[in-house]
Amino acid sequence: MQQHSRTFGRCIAAVFCTALLLSGCGGDEKAGADKKSKDFARQDAFPSTYSMTQSQPVLIQGATLLTGTGEQLENTDLLLKEGKIAKIGEGLKAPKDALVVDGKGKWVTPGIIDVHSHLGDYPAPAIESSQDGNEMTAPNTAEVWAEHSVWTQDPQFALALAGGVTTLQILPGSANLFGGRSVTLKNVPGRRVQDMKFPGAPYGLKMACGENPKRVYGGKGTAPSTRMGNVAGYRSAWIAASEYKEKWEKYRDNGGDEPERDLQMETLAGVLDGEILVHNHCYRGEEMAIMMDIAKEFGFQISTFHHAVEAYKVADLLAENNVCAAMWADWWGFKHEAFDMTEANIAIVDQAEACAMIHSDSAVGIQHLNEEVAKAMTAGQRAGFDIQPKDAVVWMTMNPAKALGIDEQTGSLEKGKMADVVVWSGNPFSVYSKADKVFIDGELMYDRADKARQPHSDFELGILDAEGERL
Repeated sequence: MQQHSRTFGRCIAAVFCTALLLSGCGGDEKAGADKKSKDFARQDAFPSTYSMTQSQPVLIQGATLLTGTGEQLENTDLLLKEGKIAKIGEGLKAPKDALVVDGKGKWVTPGIIDVHSHLGDYPAPAIESSQDGNEMTAPNTAEVWAEHSVWTQDPQFALALAGGVTTLQILPGSANLFGGRSVTLKNVPGRRVQDMKFPGAPYGLKMACGENPKRVYGGKGTAPSTRMGNVAGYRSAWIAASEYKEKWEKYRDNGGDEPERDLQMETLAGVLDGEILVHNHCYRGEEMAIMMDIAKEFGFQISTFHHAVEAYKVADLLAENNVCAAMWADWWGFKHEAFDMTEANIAIVDQAEACAMIHSDSAVGIQHLNEEVAKAMTAGQRAGFDIQPKDAVVWMTMNPAKALGIDEQTGSLEKGKMADVVVWSGNPFSVYSKADKVFIDGELMYDRADKARQPHSDFELGILDAEGERL
């Protein structure tokens, strides 16, 4: 294990040494795909090159497991092999050459998934020349893709990893009615964003309702300047997208002259065709209801409302329409539309049997999402709900995976799923607990006790010496 750790340390110190972390390519190739597929999303335009090779099996022994499926398993073993969860049980035998982790007194969860991050698009240091998350040039910028702004050297990725985050969605900002496409990343070092792209994860479309679009464009003396102007802008765009989609479908069915491509309309048509998931910045309850009505009018599905400070007011509608809500534990009151909040928000949405989850929208908050879940769980208990750690863990694992369309691959401790796993020093919902070890696809990517397993980006070279001390 010593030699392996030294090799890992050298690779992390100069991220371009990717043999250990990123082996192979074409992780998201669609070999044999139906050639008649419309693929408005252009899934292969910037293909994922992510691939992880697990260097050795891992056996975590005698830990408390929160599976993300509603179970809490005491004194249980977890075997990670070939990048997958291989076995869960008691008294499991360690394979030859396995890394054995003593889990006595420790808790294990699936890797944390953050559905709302801007890392890489708003990197550290926060200087104006690197703020690339908001294309504030038109109310509809559905043609832009967040991945084309991601700076992979952002030091904040490693800080999120130390907090147990294994997967995150990078979204454009919320200045526009249609902000552009999001991308889902595995939290690993990469020379280019494609080395981090979650294989097979669908794209998202960032939309925003409420104050932001009308303030940004009304302030410029253009439309929209009111909430009714916002809604008219959405509907006009979906009408155009419906016509674009129909034109291409007729061409593919009947031939003739190929229509001209339109990058903006491709993204919207991808939503209408079910290839791209809608992630909607929205605070107020009545606006969420309006957005769900627009979705019905044009025949698309909203995946998730983000921020959703008033989600508790429409929790039944969220459940009926199969729409998730990504919320904060206790951020509120910083503007009028974020004022009418309850700290039991997440718990109320969860108890209504809707899909509830935590999210960060913060380079600091992403580092302790487990503590944010703890606050939301405690608020739910104060409100009279029987919510235990086995229930609340889904707010940072399984439900975010559902919102991103990757729940068949990750988000829970189940046999055959990606071995994205966090070993905590204690109950993850205690303020005293920390992520001791973080595995991604079975590979130990972070170890609090081993500096060689605490990655730094290339940007930090020259700022930190090899021992991690500031020069």
